[in-house]
Amino acid sequence: MAKTLYGFEPLLAKELRNLGAGHVEEGVRNVTFEGDTGFMYKANLCLRTALKIYKPLKTFKVFNEKNLYDNVFDLDWPNYFGHEKTFAIDTTMSSDVFNNSMFVSLKAKDAIVDKFRAVVRQRPNVNTQDPDVRINIHIFKNTCTISLDSSGNSLHQRGYRILTNIAPINEVLAAGLLLTSGWDGETDFFDPMCGSGTFLIEAAMIACNIPANINRESYAFMHWKDYDASLHEKIVEASLKKTREFHHKIIGYDKAPSAVRKAQENVDNAHLSEYISVERNDFFRTKKPVEGKLHMVFNPPYGERLPIEVNEFYAKIGDTLKQEYPGTNAWMITSNLEALKFVGLRPSRKIKTFNGKLEARLVLYEMYEGSKKGKYIEES
Repeated sequence: MAKTLYGFEPLLAKELRNLGAGHVEEGVRNVTFEGDTGFMYKANLCLRTALKIYKPLKTFKVFNEKNLYDNVFDLDWPNYFGHEKTFAIDTTMSSDVFNNSMFVSLKAKDAIVDKFRAVVRQRPNVNTQDPDVRINIHIFKNTCTISLDSSGNSLHQRGYRILTNIAPINEVLAAGLLLTSGWDGETDFFDPMCGSGTFLIEAAMIACNIPANINRESYAFMHWKDYDASLHEKIVEASLKKTREFHHKIIGYDKAPSAVRKAQENVDNAHLSEYISVERNDFFRTKKPVEGKLHMVFNPPYGERLPIEVNEFYAKIGDTLKQEYPGTNAWMITSNLEALKFVGLRPSRKIKTFNGKLEARLVLYEMYEGSKKGKYIEES
């Protein structure tokens, strides 16, 4: 099972089918699928819109704590990982049987430790901060599923973003928004408020078909007993052979010198500096930086964590797009739904999404080529 963000289930299902998964089925914030061990490695490496990849071990009905303990104890835990490894249990639930996820995790921990003591006479230690092995327990009503978390740290932690600004966008969210916007690497790309460069880097990786997690150094499955390092290496090599050249420009602007420095460093860490240029520029004083069609995706301040005069700021976004950016598909995500009214343009698409816990909208403004008085659609 691959876990994802709200609304990204169809994107993730499409990614899985394109990678070669079998029996792909969309759920709520997740997609189930079938594949062998090599495919599990490939899913962790290549999926752009997945947060975690779980390997289900057992599903059963649970009615009380003894039931839970017995079913967890019955699994052959020493077959999955060694006693020298540390482990942690993550429990999510919506259940009438239990009302405390911590209690469920502790009960399951007891069962796993007792199993190791019974079989190998030694026990693994718990490490909730940075465990070698993560186990996921999911209880809905009275159905419990126990899975091994093959990813470990969330897959949005790609490994390239060393430096961030005040309100960085999650890498999986950025990739999903880019795919939703139809970004395919066939035009020039522009982020006028690029912050630490996440949209730029994810856009370049999509354009070049570079595996999303190529810069990541570790996954939880590397600590499993059946980990096949040579197979994993072959999967990485095969995935890298499918990269492609990109013949357009990816440009980022930010008016803060510190943001420009951070973005440039993150681009360097991602080994993508030949495709991406980052410049210090105030979007409101710029003109379109390229000829022809331009694909723009950006994440302006919402007024939540960065102090701005919101209504004036969003009005300036609309004015700049109208006056200086013909032939541009401008996609913008914001959680400030009131501020959108001040842009002064009618969006041709408006898609509900979430940025963290903030409900947001991804909107598209289509700026047509022609006179500046415009063929853009203005709010009446």
